[in-house]
Amino acid sequence: MSQNPQSSEGRNDDDSALSDFLASLMDYTPTIPDELVEHYLAKSGFQCPDVRLTRLVAVATQKFVAEVAGDALQHCKARQATIPKDKRDKQQKDKRLVLTMEDLSKALREYGVNLKHQEYFADSPSTGMDPATREE
Repeated sequence: MSQNPQSSEGRNDDDSALSDFLASLMDYTPTIPDELVEHYLAKSGFQCPDVRLTRLVAVATQKFVAEVAGDALQHCKARQATIPKDKRDKQQKDKRLVLTMEDLSKALREYGVNLKHQEYFADSPSTGMDPATREE
């Protein structure tokens, strides 16, 4: 059987492009440090001495986080748009958007990540209790 010369040329182009991309990762400093990526890769049982692969995971993670953040921003803006006009006018003075866990949960859900969180967060079990009843 003879191979189609065009398919082997296309494969060589793909291999060349992949090699060039991986080589470019050596000069790239990702937002997520290599040490952090290596830590989580090792924690999941993956070890690879090639820093290019670590940086590839960092770039993919950075892209994922940026997309989730952008989607959460859209959810935040949509939530702000549903606030009644009289309350919205009072908030317009500040013009800051506040990202909530609800916005983040909705954005992550679009990517198949179900985030469960408690309704109330506390630094310690005694937070918010009367000082006389605390057991510390």
